[in-house]
Amino acid sequence: MQTRSFPTAQRGLSLIEGCVTLAIVGILAGTAAPSLDGLLKSRHRDGTAAELGVDLHHARTEAIARNEGVRISFHGAAAGTCAVIHTGAAADCTCDGNGTPWCLNGATALKATLYSSSRGASVYANVASMRFDPGNGTVTPAATVRVAGADGRAIHHIVNIMGRVRSCSSGGAIAGVRPC
Repeated sequence: MQTRSFPTAQRGLSLIEGCVTLAIVGILAGTAAPSLDGLLKSRHRDGTAAELGVDLHHARTEAIARNEGVRISFHGAAAGTCAVIHTGAAADCTCDGNGTPWCLNGATALKATLYSSSRGASVYANVASMRFDPGNGTVTPAATVRVAGADGRAIHHIVNIMGRVRSCSSGGAIAGVRPC
């Protein structure tokens, strides 16, 4: 009588199988990385725009709460754009290259934010400073502040004379943001 020997069950992977699996995972990760980079940059732009929108509302609210004129001033810095919410005249407060505010003539810095361009978004304002009136929250002058991403698409915060802020994107280029 002849006995048959059956192969025993294999345990684990061979070196070739492991290498093939790693190669497939590497190819898939390499094709997904560019889309993830674009997603990350768009999230930085959206986050910067949201933070700036909050700062604009904060300046208006502070003016009404303090019953004192409050400004938001924009200053170019080596690392990006610094926005200082402060009391006093337009030229009374500024910030250094790191976003640290400093004020003169009795003005008070209430908040300073450095919108770093290294995050993939840049902030541009068409005015150097806006003053929110304490009586009814109006603003002088009306302005547009733009947050542009690395891809060139931008979110615009339009502050009307009544101090209200609306956000839009040029031609509706950004999903979830109404077109300008």
